[in-house]
Amino acid sequence: MNLTPDQRRVVYTLGFCGLVSAADNWFVSPALPAIANAMGVAASAAAIVLTAYLVPYGLLQPVCGTLGDRFGRLRVLHVIVAGLAAGTFLCAVAPTLPLLVAARVLTGCFAAGIIAVSQAHVGDVVGPKRRGAAVGVLMGITFTGQGLSSGLGGIITDLMSWRAAFACFGVLALVALVLLWRLPHPVASAGDSGTAPATAAPQGNFFARAARIFFGSHRAVYFVACTTGLVFLGVYGFMGTFLAERCGLGSTQAGLIMMLYGVMCLVGGTVSGRIGATHGPRGVIYVGETSGLLAIAALLAVGVTGSWVPALLAAGALGFGYILTQPTLVSLSMDADPAQTGLCTGLIGLGVFAGGGVGSAMGGQLVAFGGYQLLWIAAALLLVLQLVVGGRALAALGRSSR
Repeated sequence: MNLTPDQRRVVYTLGFCGLVSAADNWFVSPALPAIANAMGVAASAAAIVLTAYLVPYGLLQPVCGTLGDRFGRLRVLHVIVAGLAAGTFLCAVAPTLPLLVAARVLTGCFAAGIIAVSQAHVGDVVGPKRRGAAVGVLMGITFTGQGLSSGLGGIITDLMSWRAAFACFGVLALVALVLLWRLPHPVASAGDSGTAPATAAPQGNFFARAARIFFGSHRAVYFVACTTGLVFLGVYGFMGTFLAERCGLGSTQAGLIMMLYGVMCLVGGTVSGRIGATHGPRGVIYVGETSGLLAIAALLAVGVTGSWVPALLAAGALGFGYILTQPTLVSLSMDADPAQTGLCTGLIGLGVFAGGGVGSAMGGQLVAFGGYQLLWIAAALLLVLQLVVGGRALAALGRSSR
């Protein structure tokens, strides 16, 4: 991926902003037992803290993407990163579970646009030829935060408290805001150089425009995005409590295992461009989905044996699979309507992150009904469905675009 120094600075800075937004949610997974104990509820009930962030985080991504299209991406990013920092500090001082949930909802509302707006901005800056690889690096950095935060959050929770963990990630959000303010207002590129031409504000009702894109020619991309969130994020959200309950691991131990998710996100982000050059976008998604199935098989092995060792494979394979699948869907979505790339990428975020929130809520019900093994089996079946049905739909989309 040949980028200029200025383009690399944009990718890395926005990647760090995304890293903070992902970390702000996922460090909570290994901290859930501590939060549950402090609030006097079961760990499965405390999982609402994950859903409270993910649902608005997903639902408002198209809105934030549209605001970025209209008012300027960096300007919108300044506002939402500041809100992320403020909301995270509020979580640190919430005295009850309902108030913590409310603070998480507020934080998720502000954080919603960070990834969608950043993806669209990177697409503007690097141009369509390098867009897929650049978005892969951006998302690799972003979801490295998802994995690393699990370890850091677990360590801070064990050494200090879950409130201290929220405060630390609030400080990281302030650092991201400072770095963001130092970015110049961009020399964007529609091709390889120059400034992307300004476009008039899209006409028509927002919901009608969003529906046309979501259910239009690229609907297969959005279907796969929804099931990706349900499976990959839904499974990841329960790994911390699963390892604690089945293997007896503490927050630090479970978090360190889950850090492999972030490491493999970074690895996957760097190799996705090479896989795509050889096998095309659909091939990248197939590799990602297969890796997800491998992760679920490893979790089933943990459930059968009670050993935490297969969880190392599960965390790494889940991160590798997710980071191949999600950025590829983002890149494909930008062709749905090149005049509204912020809305297009925001709708991917809607599918993935709202899907993750729904997956967390449904997963809690499955665990309560039949235990974690039922959750893993259900996730595997859904991923097979995505692989078969989604793969055929993406193939049809590829043929129609030629």
